[in-house]
Amino acid sequence: MSIENLRLAVLIDGDNAPRDCLKGIMEEIAIYGTPMIKRIYGDWASHGLSTWKNTLLENAVTPKQQFAYTTGKNATDSAMIIDAMDVLYTGKTDGFVLVSSDSDFTPLAIRLRESGMYVIGIGEEKTPKAFVQACDKFIRVEVIRDKYKKPAKAAAKKTAAKKAAPAAKDASKPEKAPAKASAKKPALTAELKPPVPEDIINLIADSVADLADDDGWIDMSNLGNLIIKKQPDFDPRTYGFGKLSNMLKNLPRFEVQVRETADPNVRPMYVRDVEA
Repeated sequence: MSIENLRLAVLIDGDNAPRDCLKGIMEEIAIYGTPMIKRIYGDWASHGLSTWKNTLLENAVTPKQQFAYTTGKNATDSAMIIDAMDVLYTGKTDGFVLVSSDSDFTPLAIRLRESGMYVIGIGEEKTPKAFVQACDKFIRVEVIRDKYKKPAKAAAKKTAAKKAAPAAKDASKPEKAPAKASAKKPALTAELKPPVPEDIINLIADSVADLADDDGWIDMSNLGNLIIKKQPDFDPRTYGFGKLSNMLKNLPRFEVQVRETADPNVRPMYVRDVEA
């Protein structure tokens, strides 16, 4: 079964998950498979979690109540871990999505992978490296938030522009000759992208070297898979690129080549390190 067709169990730590972009998180998860189970854990009697209600209803996520039996102890973590093992033994899923920024779930991620599960972690930038590395794939909340915030901003600007547009001209009145422009329109500025760090460039170069053929070329899909295995939180969107191919095309160190095949719809992309 391919990664895109995974049957997923989505388990959310209500104490350490962002509620402002749950919809974006669920849409991101849909890229990797179908969420068969969607549960969130927390003490819903506490005031701090009361604002989750509408968000959970809109995304069909089931809240699981867990009372805080002892002050200072996180009962939510234990409940989520026990539930994860119960789901594992049912054999109805191919993978798990653990939404949390808490390193306490590191042993759980390792245990699930040992059982052959594909594990996706979703957490904030502050997530400890141990949990990140324990997952097959780790996605930063900041990347998801930025991805789904841009369309909303664009839609808001479009609506505002329509409201500000002048009323339609009366067709019965003669149209005046347009006035000459007194000044040139300001040139559009390209969106600035954050620079790609040197350690990421070296990660890509090392991965190319690991799998390159005698001529130095490597299939783009194989390269992407290897990079994720080495660094689960790697995501080209962090650096302003929608895809790895777009990112490499903008890095002078790498050359990207599109190859033709007998099938005109299949055009694999290959990469090589020009400095190798």
